[in-house]
Amino acid sequence: MPARNSKPTLKQLKDNFADVHPPLTPDEAVTEASRCLFCYDAPCTRACPTHIDIPNFIRKIMHRDNAGAARTILDANIFGGSCARVCPTEVLCEGACVDNTMLNAPVQIGRLQRFACDAAHEESFGFYEAGAATGKQVAIVGGGPAGLSCAHELRKQGHRVTVYEARKVAGGLNTLGIAAYKITTDFALTEVERVLHLGVDLKLKSPVDGAGVAELLDTHDAVCLAVGLGNTAALGIAGEDHKDCMESLAFIFQTHEKPLNKCRIGKHVVVIGGGNTAIDAANAAIRLGAESVTIAYRRDRASMPAFTHEVDFALSSNVDFVFHAKPKRVMTKAGKVTGVRFARTRLQGKGRKAKLVAVPNGDFTIPADFVVKALGQEPLDDLVTSISKLKTNKKRRIVVDQATGATSVRGLFAAGDCQADTMEEVVNAVQRGKIAAAGIDAMLATGATLR
Repeated sequence: MPARNSKPTLKQLKDNFADVHPPLTPDEAVTEASRCLFCYDAPCTRACPTHIDIPNFIRKIMHRDNAGAARTILDANIFGGSCARVCPTEVLCEGACVDNTMLNAPVQIGRLQRFACDAAHEESFGFYEAGAATGKQVAIVGGGPAGLSCAHELRKQGHRVTVYEARKVAGGLNTLGIAAYKITTDFALTEVERVLHLGVDLKLKSPVDGAGVAELLDTHDAVCLAVGLGNTAALGIAGEDHKDCMESLAFIFQTHEKPLNKCRIGKHVVVIGGGNTAIDAANAAIRLGAESVTIAYRRDRASMPAFTHEVDFALSSNVDFVFHAKPKRVMTKAGKVTGVRFARTRLQGKGRKAKLVAVPNGDFTIPADFVVKALGQEPLDDLVTSISKLKTNKKRRIVVDQATGATSVRGLFAAGDCQADTMEEVVNAVQRGKIAAAGIDAMLATGATLR
């Protein structure tokens, strides 16, 4: 990356957002595949939420059967190429690799998965076809990984599927909400196209409210909510509505929707939050040319919800961290952001449940001309509360039967981040979409119908 006190050119910006881990060459893939021990009861497969047969696809790469490897991956996870790029493999499949217990580096499963899916990408459009028509019609609200994986599974069973997506492009956060140095919009949309190839009817710019859900339940045999979550939570402090105080997803969206040299950025950026999205935003800010980027988190490093490898990567990118910092006010002067005022905190107890206590006379200011709010997303309250008899938990997420995805409303299923008891990763969304599809198919197979 260019010097942090210089304004990068468009070419430098594109280089800054290039792949962190370049794709493997065919020979490198075969060499890496040969490191696998091909465990009988593979812990890597058990650690994968979609249960990809990892030793099987790695063996196929070793024998240069790239199409066979890709088919093994996509049979379990139709977004296998995206997950290879964005999944936290360090804490999932690679974290479970037995090579770790042998004091060696784990097999690079994520990079091998990417190699196979990329190498056989064109062929993969012919792997699947729609099943014989059943005459049943299913509506899916939300066109992210959960909704689209549900749609893909249902089309394979022969059901007609219509996906209603509120945005102008499908793919959800996988398309727009993940740092562009991890996955490009163009690639994410190619995986959407693979799903649509089966004859899924996609309606863009088609938001659905509570009344719309009721109408869909009246006109379809089943409905699946895969709407994800809403906007980033507010800080609840003065000054956060300033134009140079952006929510994290809007900040990341622009790196997918605009030329990189047109993205909004300041010279000195403060990111408030401690999750993986905060890390993505901070790394994006560095790559957009910010001279300094600081992540401020109200607790200690051990309490951060962000994965350890993501924190380490941010540190290697020259992101600074300030812990025990609770935001009090976005400071402005002459209409411009000048910094963020924080209260110094200490913890009473341990972990994320420890009580936060303000240190007397401990207030301090971090100078900044640009602020990113990254406190996590709020549920879509207006939608879920407007659906009659829909049960939610204390966090206002939809309660489902974990085995089927069924909600408390007859014929209504839910999948992905909008539901309770799920991790907010692409791979988890894909699996929950598959579970909902299986639940819907089983219900329809009994002859049940909403019409």
